[in-house]
Amino acid sequence: MAITDKIYIKNHRQLSSQLETNIPKGAFKGATLDLLFRGDGLDKLDDTTRDRVLDFAEDFLDCDCDDNPYCGCPEQKFIRYLLELRAQGLGPGAIVDVMSDDYMVYAYAGDVLSFLDDGVRTLEAAEALARVDGAGEKEDEIRRAKRDLTR
Repeated sequence: MAITDKIYIKNHRQLSSQLETNIPKGAFKGATLDLLFRGDGLDKLDDTTRDRVLDFAEDFLDCDCDDNPYCGCPEQKFIRYLLELRAQGLGPGAIVDVMSDDYMVYAYAGDVLSFLDDGVRTLEAAEALARVDGAGEKEDEIRRAKRDLTR
């Protein structure tokens, strides 16, 4: 299961009430993405919530794909966002705090830790393959990326 399947809307009930519609709790569920992409009813939200929702839509739903928002780009952008937070030295709990503050979404710190751990294991395997293949530059690049995740 991808980390984006474990990203949830903070204050989900309040948001559903303000929008006067039921939306899934998952931030990357189809109906949620559809609502954010179309912007239906966002004028019903209080200013703070609307700003966070619009920030989320602008940062993760903006792409030129024909299938947007179902093209996979929002999930890829969010994963990149998580990796950038980790590269800044934030731990799983701090990452959850920042994503909550930035976009009113949350995850469990254990899920973020598992995601980061899986990333390190994948990079270790890629590093070993690069070493076996004799791709020294690629091996160094992968090693640096692994170091950023394990700080």
